[in-house]
Amino acid sequence: MAFLDVETSATGRRWVGPTMEEERLGEAIAQLNNVPAVLGTLLAKRGVTPEEVPEYLTPSLRSLMPDPSTLRDMDTAAERFLAAVENRERIAVFADYDVDGGSSAALLIVWLRQMGITPTLYIPDRIDEGYGPNDEAMAMLGADHDLIVTVDCGTLSHGPVRAAGVDVIVLDHHLGGETLPDAVAVVNPNRQDESGDLSYLCAAGVVFLMLAAVNRLLRAKGVTGPDLMAMLDLVALATVADVAPLVGFNRALVVQGLKVMAQRKRAGLVALGEVARMNTAPSTYHLGYLLGPRINAGGRVGAADLGARLLATDDPAEAAALAERLDALNTERRDIEATVLAQASEQAEARGVERGLVWAAGEGWHPGVVGIVASRLKEAFNRPAVVIGLDGDEGKGSGRSVNGVDLGSAISKLARDGLLLKGGGHKMAAGLSVARGMLEPAMERLTELLEKQGAANAGPADLRIDGLVAAGSATVELIESLEAAGPFGAASPAPRFAIPAARVAFAKRAGESHLRLTLTDASGGRIDAIAFRAFEGPIGPMLENHGGKAFHVAGRLEIDEWGGRRKAKLKLEDVAEA
Repeated sequence: MAFLDVETSATGRRWVGPTMEEERLGEAIAQLNNVPAVLGTLLAKRGVTPEEVPEYLTPSLRSLMPDPSTLRDMDTAAERFLAAVENRERIAVFADYDVDGGSSAALLIVWLRQMGITPTLYIPDRIDEGYGPNDEAMAMLGADHDLIVTVDCGTLSHGPVRAAGVDVIVLDHHLGGETLPDAVAVVNPNRQDESGDLSYLCAAGVVFLMLAAVNRLLRAKGVTGPDLMAMLDLVALATVADVAPLVGFNRALVVQGLKVMAQRKRAGLVALGEVARMNTAPSTYHLGYLLGPRINAGGRVGAADLGARLLATDDPAEAAALAERLDALNTERRDIEATVLAQASEQAEARGVERGLVWAAGEGWHPGVVGIVASRLKEAFNRPAVVIGLDGDEGKGSGRSVNGVDLGSAISKLARDGLLLKGGGHKMAAGLSVARGMLEPAMERLTELLEKQGAANAGPADLRIDGLVAAGSATVELIESLEAAGPFGAASPAPRFAIPAARVAFAKRAGESHLRLTLTDASGGRIDAIAFRAFEGPIGPMLENHGGKAFHVAGRLEIDEWGGRRKAKLKLEDVAEA
């Protein structure tokens, strides 16, 4: 039965609420732990038992951190890395050009500097070199260094690791193949011979665990290593920006990392927060939507190493200059993205969006934005999406998937079968290169593989709702209690609530497509709301021309701190006539 009997909302979605079992368990959680009923239900929906609530609401590194040695090759990697430090060897860090790669590189650079070593940073150019190690770059680094550490890449780089001619340590999280490169160590929770218990880690999480293993070796020698707790802001940033699931150890990393970031001790993040006009304590929203895109902009449309350099610097003047440049590049990236998105959407709809894959390919589409555009298509059509930029005889693209559909393994299979020049990734995101002449057959085969996983069966995504609240009971105090169930992000979305039978007391357009509202309900309570992009769909006209009708409204509760006052606000996402 649909929640509040909403079978088809204004956006065409069925509302799905908590089950009776979840509500009963939620009541028990609320009573036993003295928390609000809506928080109890939220925790029940997340699979938390009444006994686990105290630890879940206060995730700690001490209780959730795994033994680094449980990952294959970890001990070998830590010992070789420490030997390089002790012997003052020449170390190079080869990193991916996204936030996870930049944060991972910065972790190593900051740690090594505190040990008196300045490593070489190398990040490949997205357009000229593409993703991951290449033979020429690795051979060049190998000629001048004794050890190369690849971060957020390298698991599939058999040839480039051989080309290096020196010891290579791979610290990665992307899906591994049947064989591994001939490196000293390949530490990756997504190796095929791993248990999968830590498969949710991003690369920065893997780097953090290796440095923890190195610090443990130092302690055994009576030496105190660099303070890893002070570096958790970098791990939190990478975890959120790489859309890693906020479960298990990741939750503790992000909770503690946000606390470290709030201390404003990292020059690069302070400078970036200022250009992004962050004026409140950092949250996962800031990491994912303000800081992350700006750091990524360097790798997308500018110099690939800007983000890592910003995160690693301890010079406020250099940080300010790098942050300004990244902010400008992010504006440029948004303009390019808007153009490609319009063309890709038109092409995808013309091709049809009913099958298991939505895809588009265009001449000269910037490879730095195809992943973002794929994400937009995925969200619009609730289908896995691939977007490819064509240049000469080759196309380079990125894909994004929906829950329950493993895109990375399907693309890896296409690469093994020769339909792609190369390709790989993980369940929710992947990259590929394809010969122009193989574009159509490759996308047809990928569609078939994804349809076997059920990708074509989804209609408009159901709207998952965590419970009911009255307008008057949606207070700052309630929202703060709900935030204890966070941090919110991938695999742990911010709770969504419905206010039943609400009426519009005030409505006014904001900009071209947004709508500001004040809602009242039968209890006499009032709450302000904002519906972003409401006039790009049916929500805006429906609420603006409400005619006094009552509506069920659904959205996420937020604290509005405008003008020095703190009050509850609803970020309205859907509506249905009551």
